[in-house]
Amino acid sequence: MSGPRTRKCDTTGLPVCLDAEFFVKMNAVSAVVFLLLGGIAALTLALTRWPAVHLLDSTWFYRMLTFHGVNMLIFWILFMEMAILYFAGTTLLKTKLFSPKLAWAGFGLMISGAVMTDYIILMGQADVMLTSYLPLVAHPLFYLGIILFAVGALVNIFNFFATVYVAWKNKTYGETMPLVAFGAVTAAIIAVVALLHGAVALVPTLTFAMGWTAEPDPMWYRLIWWGLGHQSQQVNVVAMVSVWYLMSHLTSGGVVLNEFVSRGAFVLYILFINLASAHHLLVDPGVGATWKIWNTSYAMYLAVLASLIHGFTVPAGLEAGMRLKGYTKGLFGWLWNAPWKNPGFSGFFLSLVIFGFIGGITGVTLGTQQINITAHNTLRIPGHFHATVVGGTSLAFMGLTYYVVPLLFRREYSFKWLARLQPYVFAVGIVLMSLGMSFAGSAGVARRTWDIDAAGIYGATSHLMLGVLGIGGTLAFIGLLIYVLLTVHAVLFGQKNHGRAMDDWGTPKDIAPAEGDTEARELLEHGKAPGTMVLVLVLLACFVVYYFANWKALADLWHVR
Repeated sequence: MSGPRTRKCDTTGLPVCLDAEFFVKMNAVSAVVFLLLGGIAALTLALTRWPAVHLLDSTWFYRMLTFHGVNMLIFWILFMEMAILYFAGTTLLKTKLFSPKLAWAGFGLMISGAVMTDYIILMGQADVMLTSYLPLVAHPLFYLGIILFAVGALVNIFNFFATVYVAWKNKTYGETMPLVAFGAVTAAIIAVVALLHGAVALVPTLTFAMGWTAEPDPMWYRLIWWGLGHQSQQVNVVAMVSVWYLMSHLTSGGVVLNEFVSRGAFVLYILFINLASAHHLLVDPGVGATWKIWNTSYAMYLAVLASLIHGFTVPAGLEAGMRLKGYTKGLFGWLWNAPWKNPGFSGFFLSLVIFGFIGGITGVTLGTQQINITAHNTLRIPGHFHATVVGGTSLAFMGLTYYVVPLLFRREYSFKWLARLQPYVFAVGIVLMSLGMSFAGSAGVARRTWDIDAAGIYGATSHLMLGVLGIGGTLAFIGLLIYVLLTVHAVLFGQKNHGRAMDDWGTPKDIAPAEGDTEARELLEHGKAPGTMVLVLVLLACFVVYYFANWKALADLWHVR
């Protein structure tokens, strides 16, 4: 790349397309704004679920529940993912943005749709929650806003695909596409399928809300909507995994053990993730038992297999990279010496652990039909997806931001000690909140319910767990607020690093001989990672214990005579 619309990154040496850089900034800043809005709503909800506080009345509870879901699960995540697509499609592929005009059009549609939707929600004309299940009906501008946002996202994705085509045609990136860019392509493909499902579900609902057509069948709506709802969260998963690979390399020199296997795992997401959305419909009478059993007992596990592969290859690549640097002592010397004071690393690794040990284990278990029937309308469900989407995706994106701001905004964070603390505060809060939800749900506490104990049917344990939920939610909000304030301060007032590399957060230094450690290279050559293998076995043991504990509870509930 050459010309006035590019620059060379002072840290990585990669070419940066200035047009793409601008839209990375615009989408990333918008993402952080909507994260803050959704976070404020989250705090009010956590304090309402906490019986000792019970902050909101019933009207504002459902209003904030809708506002929180839309801003966190759609606007924050997708704006950040658009930033990732523009970065991966240009800088990593060493090419220019296909069309700045399309980028403007996509961003304009997304921001106008988001503002329109939030306005209608806050005006009290869309208290229908994120899913907006029929026969609940919102103001037409609620549906129009989401449709405009989705069309804008599709425009950006088309621009991304066109940029990738230009890079492929000009052979800018060598023989094979970089793995992170390949993951971004995977996320974009799934996003297209998800957004098309959204169009099929929401356009008829919009015309119904306008009074132009008859009401769509509620069962049909739920079936099609989850083709949007579940797959859009899997876009998050794929983007999160791509960030894992990137941050492993940037923060600690992590490598990829086997790119063929990692790419194959991304392909599994494309092929099977839509089928896995069936676990949201296991209580619905509108689909048959055979369909439910096939999708949850077979198809879903092929998508789970992809996550299991990444759950091994990412930490294994980190282990190999650290061992190549010379940290070879014992099974876990590589892990003890990892850059835990680097918020990019801690954000990525805590994301991996929370996603795997809490989100992954609970998600696979809840995907079992019999267990799902008893848990579906309880707090166990939001306990699961807060671990995956918030503890997993959001925390990974936060870790990425600590590198995006110095590399693309070319400004440094000022309060580094607070930045180093932030991922831990947020992670502890999310874990407490998720566990509080999960255990309260196991005791039968309902989800989507304002006055959760009006009849006094829940015992002391349920109230204790709801208190843990409230405390965790408050702590997570403090971590979120620290992240937002630090990032805004860095973008507006941070010290400029033009012409020099970004500040070192604490990247591990090479302590091995120049030729590298022989043992580590042999492990890398054979794709072995003994420390990671132990961690994986611990994960599987936790899964087995949790899974069969659920079946024991189910057997106690359903007596067989």
